Amino acid sequence: MSEARLSPIERLVTALRRLPGIGEKSATRLAYFVLTASPALAQELGQALLRLREEVVVCAECFNLTERSPCPICSDPSRTRAELCVVEEPSDLVSIEKAGAFHGRYHVLGGRLAPLEGSGPEALRIAPLLERVRSGEVKEVILATNPSPEGEATALFVAEQLRSLGVPVTRIGYGMPMGGRLGYVDAVTVRKSMENRRQFGT
Repeated sequence: MSEARLSPIERLVTALRRLPGIGEKSATRLAYFVLTASPALAQELGQALLRLREEVVVCAECFNLTERSPCPICSDPSRTRAELCVVEEPSDLVSIEKAGAFHGRYHVLGGRLAPLEGSGPEALRIAPLLERVRSGEVKEVILATNPSPEGEATALFVAEQLRSLGVPVTRIGYGMPMGGRLGYVDAVTVRKSMENRRQFGT
């Protein structure tokens, strides 16, 4: 059935199913919750989504999502430029920030190597990363990609790209469960992972 012929409820369920981790049952439950809640909630959700697209930008330096560029982290003079933490997505950066275990700068790759999902090296922000490291300010690159097969492949690829630049490359320690995602891990585990990082790619 074409989307034009779907009922308003079916269109909402279809839209919600496009979100990560939302299946048909969850999408249906959310759709009916919105319908049975106060009209003000639906209006608030709609306005929040529109404002999100209008007011959030990508930081020109680290590629985090932010309300201004450069973002507050890149603009903070108290944060060291000597340590650069490489993450897959902005949500991973948020998890590390909540743990309070890192006081350097970040680089958001914008994805991971996942050939089955059609995501190859060209999807990653490698060139800006190499440019930042070549600046001479970075003394350590910390790879904080997720502990999954795709995350490991991404970490190996990034380490290989950095090899000729002579900067130590470390990998976050495994307080992180294999197959887990940073965005879903508690702050204590993330902090331990940052503290127990190890040399990587040598």
